[in-house]
Amino acid sequence: MSKTEIDGVTAEFFAAFDNRGGRAADVARIRRLVLPGGVIVKTGPEFTVCTVDEFIEPRRRLLTEGRLVEFSEWETSERTEIADDIASRFCEYRKSGILDGEPFEGGGTKTIQFVRTPQGWRITAFAWHDRP
Repeated sequence: MSKTEIDGVTAEFFAAFDNRGGRAADVARIRRLVLPGGVIVKTGPEFTVCTVDEFIEPRRRLLTEGRLVEFSEWETSERTEIADDIASRFCEYRKSGILDGEPFEGGGTKTIQFVRTPQGWRITAFAWHDRP
């Protein structure tokens, strides 16, 4: 059951950014999925470490103010390891949308760390590397 629950949390995480078909992206749900104090890291030339709120706010604006539309992001492969009440997931993902009027596609790698809490599996940290 643990893997199925982690799959569900991961799917909900990716779905938080989806604004296809005029639906509103629900990036605030990240606060439910990531523990308070969770660490978020973007690698690459724009190396960034941020808190949950520092991660959410710019994405909320980007996805709700019309700059990024028809956006979605999805896993293409994953490997999840579970040991007792901790888990680690590595996944490849793709994304597409229209940014400032220009269609784009991309992808990359994410790693997501989980712990089992009394409320179920939650994310403690995630990091990603975008590829064009």
